[in-house]
Parts: sequence; structure tokens; C-alpha cells
Amino acid sequence: MILSTKTTRPDPDPDEPQEELTISSATLRKLWPTEQTLFRDHLLRLDKDSRRMRFAHGVSETFIEDYTERMNEMGSIVFGYFVDGEIRAAAELRKLSDHWGEEAEAAFSVERAYQDQGIGSALMGRVIRAARNRGVRLLFMSCLAENAKMQAIAKKHEAVLRFEYGEVIGEILPDGPDYFSLLAEAVDDRVGYMMAVLDLQARLVKAA
Repeated sequence: MILSTKTTRPDPDPDEPQEELTISSATLRKLWPTEQTLFRDHLLRLDKDSRRMRFAHGVSETFIEDYTERMNEMGSIVFGYFVDGEIRAAAELRKLSDHWGEEAEAAFSVERAYQDQGIGSALMGRVIRAARNRGVRLLFMSCLAENAKMQAIAKKHEAVLRFEYGEVIGEILPDGPDYFSLLAEAVDDRVGYMMAVLDLQARLVKAA
């Protein structure tokens, strides 16, 4: 999926011109196993508050490096929002046992400059579809009680929210898979693979 969005950052003085932030040729696609370092770099770029919102507590750079190194071992499915070959937002679908079962967990992260642009909601849609296609019947999403943005996204996707020990637990019941949901993911994967190849070529040229 290729996105092209243009947003305007609000200026506190209405008499002055507003600054425009343009995101061109952005791609929302699934990460491949060889791209775990891109996921790591994204998480390391998160500011202190965004990092705490992602993991529900403060984490060190060493923790993030260890976490992303185990991404493939955990069998997580990660979707990234790519801008110029770099991940600026990500969503992770993680199984809660050795195999995909009826329950799974989702987590999201968006770098500060890319927040409030609808990217988190787009990622949520991808995660729900991926969970649906794997037979997941209950998708959990945990966030801090103060994380109003993520709660709003969860409500938009009809999540049932409940408070538990200072956190908000979102529960989403995906529909079962059908021909169209499976086909849509397969098509996205094919396009995503081609975009991954192009991203890799661009990084090799840049590093040369």
C-alpha cells in the first residue's frame, strides 16, 4: 500500500502562515525477516515519552536491541510505515503461544513528527486483518491509561476498552477469514515484497 499524505501543523498564531509537512511516496507494508534492524532503528528513534507509551514503561537501548533481535524467534508480524526507506511507525501482531491460536496481542509505535496523521489507524486495520486471517478471535491491545490517542484509535476499530491496574486493555473481536481478506493480504504482500526490494536497492545506493 502506497500512501501520499499532506498535513498542516497548527500554528499558535493564526495571523502567521502555517508550516506544511509533506510525506511523499510513503509505503505501509509488512516487514521481512531481514529488516529487523530497520524496526530496531525506528524504536530507538522514539522519544522518551513515545517509547514509554509503546512498552508501557521506560526501556533502555539495550532492551530495544534485544527485543528486535528476537522478533523473528517470536514469530511476530510487523507492519511498517516507510518514508524514504526508513520506518517511521510500526505495528506488531504477536502470538501468545508457540502457534497462532484464538488470542493474540497488538502493539503500536509512531515517531513524534508522524503522529496525528491517521497512520496509527491505518496500521490498526492491517493488524486486525492479519489477525483475522490467522484465526485469531480475540485481539488484545494494552496501553497506559494516559494514552488517549491509542484509545481513540482502538475505539474507532470497535474495541471494547476496560481499565486494569492503571492500564487500558482493548479487546477486538476480528471476523473470521474469507476469500476477500485472504486475497487482500496476499496482494499487499506481493506489492510489499517489490517495495522491500526497491527500498533495499535505495539503501545500497545510498551506502555506496
